[in-house]
Amino acid sequence: MKTISKLGIMTALAGSLFLSACEGTYYVADQPVEPVYERPVAPYAGAVWIDGDWGYSGGRYVYRRGYWARPRVGRAYVRGGWTHTNRGYAWHRGHWR
Repeated sequence: MKTISKLGIMTALAGSLFLSACEGTYYVADQPVEPVYERPVAPYAGAVWIDGDWGYSGGRYVYRRGYWARPRVGRAYVRGGWTHTNRGYAWHRGHWR
């Protein structure tokens, strides 16, 4: 019986951690202006530039600068972008596809 209750508690804890890690969609009335900065020189041949991204923190969108990354075999990076709905603007993060 103790094993079953421990298993139930562990499952509930794992589920709550999973749900707390999920990213929500946040809307703003106006899409923020992307800061202008100079892209640094590639650190090695074949490096892929990952454009800057917006993250929601402290009740507002915060810009995170771009960076160089190693390419992923057979995949391409899709830049993030803003979408406009009747609720406002929402950012959709960039990703590898």
